[in-house]
Amino acid sequence: MKDLHGKWVLVTVDSGHCDEVCKEKLYFMRQVRLVQGKQSHRIERLWLINDDVQPNDELKEQYEGTYFVSAKDSEILGYIETQETQTKHIYLIDPMGNLMMRFPEKIDGTKMGHDLKRLLHVSQIEH
Repeated sequence: MKDLHGKWVLVTVDSGHCDEVCKEKLYFMRQVRLVQGKQSHRIERLWLINDDVQPNDELKEQYEGTYFVSAKDSEILGYIETQETQTKHIYLIDPMGNLMMRFPEKIDGTKMGHDLKRLLHVSQIEH
């Protein structure tokens, strides 16, 4: 987890089964990072797996670079909201470790990319 220190982190919480909504969130997280161009090194992606199911190898290959972390019994899930809502959103953690933003359930990837680009531009935190 030291690799995440000092980075902006896009976070999703889902079952290792990863249904279509889960795959869509992973896709948006990957694409939003890619469109940041030279600033993409400041962003990491984290999938907190909230059960005992391991994602399949094909999914891991498709979203290479995403940190896959088993968090079933971790208290971090309690900080992210209730069980019913935590799997509906993508979250953003700032470089100091603060949960600072929750993107809407029905995400617009273009708007998400613009929001992140703006944050990276005005952020005084450089790593």
